Amino acid sequence: MRRVVGIIGHVDHGKTALVRALTGMETDRLEEEKRRGISIALGFAHFRAATAAGETIIDLVDMPGHERFIRTMVSGATGMAAALLVVAANEGIKPQTLEHLDIAALLGVAQLVIAISKADLVPAAQAETIAAQAAEHAEERGLTIAASVATSATSGQGIAALRGALAAASGMTEAGGDDGFPYLPIDRVFSMQGHGTVVTGTLRRGPLSVSDEIALFPGNRAVRLRGLQVHGARLSTVQPGQRVAANLRDIEPGELHRGAALSARSLLTDCLWLSVSLNAVASAPPLPTSARVMLLAGTDEVEARVRLLDRDVLPPGEHAIAQLKCARPVAIPARERFILRQPSPARTIAGGRVIDPAAARLRRRAPGPLAQLAAHAAAAPADIIQAELRQAGARGIPLARLAQLGGVAPARAAALWHPTPVMLGRFNVAVLRTAFDPVAAAIPRVLAPHPQGLPRDHLAALLPWAGPAIIEDAVAALIRAGVLLSAAGAVRLHVAEREHDRAATESAEARHLAEMLRQGGLTPPSPEALAPGPQGRRLANILVRDGVAIRAPDKVQKRELLFHVEAVELAKRRLAPLLTQAPGLLVSEAGAALGISRKYCVPLLEYLDTIGFTRRTADRRMLAIRK
Repeated sequence: MRRVVGIIGHVDHGKTALVRALTGMETDRLEEEKRRGISIALGFAHFRAATAAGETIIDLVDMPGHERFIRTMVSGATGMAAALLVVAANEGIKPQTLEHLDIAALLGVAQLVIAISKADLVPAAQAETIAAQAAEHAEERGLTIAASVATSATSGQGIAALRGALAAASGMTEAGGDDGFPYLPIDRVFSMQGHGTVVTGTLRRGPLSVSDEIALFPGNRAVRLRGLQVHGARLSTVQPGQRVAANLRDIEPGELHRGAALSARSLLTDCLWLSVSLNAVASAPPLPTSARVMLLAGTDEVEARVRLLDRDVLPPGEHAIAQLKCARPVAIPARERFILRQPSPARTIAGGRVIDPAAARLRRRAPGPLAQLAAHAAAAPADIIQAELRQAGARGIPLARLAQLGGVAPARAAALWHPTPVMLGRFNVAVLRTAFDPVAAAIPRVLAPHPQGLPRDHLAALLPWAGPAIIEDAVAALIRAGVLLSAAGAVRLHVAEREHDRAATESAEARHLAEMLRQGGLTPPSPEALAPGPQGRRLANILVRDGVAIRAPDKVQKRELLFHVEAVELAKRRLAPLLTQAPGLLVSEAGAALGISRKYCVPLLEYLDTIGFTRRTADRRMLAIRK
């Protein structure tokens, strides 16, 4: 295992000497540091320790204690699993001691070990008092005290115990989480003869391999890895939580700077606005909205303006949802911690976590966005992704945006929505299945009144509650299912196509049936003989609907005949003169006049009765008198 421990504390309290005693390594490598006797840059050392979980390599980052180098201190604190607070027994708690504790708390340090340095210069009781004071200040800030050890780098007092305490504290911290993508904030840039440009940093978020496609952020500039090292050992893959040296191709040291970061290509987004969860330092002055601050995130520092979304002033020690407008684009993953410092007088005033790393400017005091951001502030990536899918509904949400809000790689985001059924279409837009199905169900209903179909943009306009990508995916699914047809940029119901073909077929069959009826005259074939079953009834209905035939019922025999209208008109012309003569015609007489049997004459006369052409009295019929 490997763990990073940041060493914090007031200037000249003996941090570097303590690192030397713990590791045998010198972290003050610059001439100015050696001449002045204070650290002005990050120093790095390590030692091996046996723990219950096996051998652990503890990476120590020696951070400058002077207030002028807080930016350097914060950049070194990026990714640390635990912190070692060094307080000199002969000086006690100092301003930078407290500010470093504030920063450690704001950065979410899990475990704190307290080392009382120079303990050989004071009575044991004084060292114990200083340790108690340091522990009290740390606990006030919510930090967990793993151990407190009195030490002396000169005499070696407590060094072995401190080494064990650091190993134990590191063992109680979790390894750097694997979010599926590498994130390496750069804290050093230099050139090595024969190797070219080298950058170093503490790897975060996920493994990094020599074969990975990576980019430099902000800017998303593609770069290539020549090699990776951890403590001088060349590796093909390095893990989160390790101190990493990356040898880069095709880029000069002058093109890089501390504050930049390496990550997977196109994964991070350059943005001016960040939506954040903000915690004010208890000892800081009130923080008003629109305040100008320095944002320290990763190893970067940029001027920003605070925009409080739910109030005008953030009191000391309180929490708020806010936005930061940066003076230049930044590229920071979601859930990354940051520090805010007041430029003048210089002091740490707040910190927090990034909620939305690619935000737009939001309206203040808007309940919906405020509630959503507040829910995301403390949520795990899986909960954020599920909530965003529910919020998106039928509009859907791009997988890249889900990954961005969850602070994970796209593949990891797709894994985190299970077991909830989610559709991910060809445009990489995700939508809950429960939101997708109503879109697919609505499309046929919308197209039903348009048998010729609709252009796709017209279809989308009729479904304004659904996202264009979701509509396209639903259309594609319906085409695969045989429900829709697509041609010339339009889509139409496949059932309409089938109905068209069936109507054409039935029209031809109906014309054939009509011709048979016409030829049959007043002795037509029965409907069952013409076309049996449901198809025959459907064809008869078409002929009656179109006025080609009439339906003549025989109530006694409980049957009906179809007569062509031409035959009925012929019968009416023949019978009219006879029906005017009293006493009227019997069925047998009407049949004789028309030359048809009772089988055909009864249904025909009953039809003529119903249309008011004849009037029946007893067994005889007369021509009806019409007004």
